[in-house]
Amino acid sequence: MVGETNLDVLLSSMTAKLVDGVYVFVTLKGRAVPANLAPRMMFVEAEGVTLIVTLEEAKAAALDYEFPCRMITLNVHSSLEAVGFIARIATELAKADMGVNPVSGFYHDHLFVPDGRQDDALRILQRIADEA
Repeated sequence: MVGETNLDVLLSSMTAKLVDGVYVFVTLKGRAVPANLAPRMMFVEAEGVTLIVTLEEAKAAALDYEFPCRMITLNVHSSLEAVGFIARIATELAKADMGVNPVSGFYHDHLFVPDGRQDDALRILQRIADEA
């Protein structure tokens, strides 16, 4: 199944869904993920393994964490080769003084925005779709 590459179609057809829970970023020195964690994302870097887990999981595992955030899933199947989709979204969020950590899965893009700013992000995403 090939994802959409047309930027106008991506922007005009996207909807955004706020995922329940607060997420955080943690890093582990080894590659072994503790059994009590169910990461939403795992990425191996030279310095360690980055995980995105719920705040509750990080606290229960006594892990140091950063960036309490909310996860927003963009409900449009964007191609992994789509050009400008995340750039456009990140630019609009930046105009509102909001950082974002985007993660692309095979079917969807997911935005991790600061906890407490999720409603602002959702309004901006709706405006982008409406204007496209």
